[in-house]
Amino acid sequence: MTRTHLVWDWNGTLLNDFALVLSATNHALATVGGPSVTADHHRRHFIRPVADYYAMVLGRAVDADEFDQLDEIFHDAYRAGLTTCALADDAVTAMRSWHGSQSLLSMWFHEDLVPAVTAFGLDGRFRRVDGVQVALGGDRAFKAGHLARHMAALELDGASMVLIGDSLDDADAATSVGAGCVLYTGGFTDEERLRASGHPVAGTLSEAVELALTA
Repeated sequence: MTRTHLVWDWNGTLLNDFALVLSATNHALATVGGPSVTADHHRRHFIRPVADYYAMVLGRAVDADEFDQLDEIFHDAYRAGLTTCALADDAVTAMRSWHGSQSLLSMWFHEDLVPAVTAFGLDGRFRRVDGVQVALGGDRAFKAGHLARHMAALELDGASMVLIGDSLDDADAATSVGAGCVLYTGGFTDEERLRASGHPVAGTLSEAVELALTA
């Protein structure tokens, strides 16, 4: 099947921000006396809703009020450190190697995403850029609805699209709309978990684009 449109994930895929996410997570956990998590633990055990991951790490329930506080602390730390992040090493090369149309879909806040895309010199690269503009549902299925809205706005069907991302949420979302999916190991999720999904897996974004041609 030939896919003519490529949807990129942002965090952990085009943007190499895993170290910052880990640091911000540990900063938030420390404010309630929690332990630090390692990169390996985060990649192997992170789950959505994020509150469930915090509860697993803390060994106790995390109610809505406490999660809201932790989430705010996390995002403040993330924004403060964003200038330390760069695009993935071959992100620009990979984007240039795709000859169809491209768009960007992120679970990051839209009002923060758009200026970040501009700051990285990616203006004009994408047909559409969509971050989250509503309250996060938080569960693994949220991105599926987000992708469906993105697809409708582009006036495309799933059969013409392939998504490159770094998480099982991306795989679930693509499957839900009939799109192809290639998963990237350089982001937030352990490679074994990605391969267990049954989707094509790539170690670089350039390889991911090659696989996307037949996904």
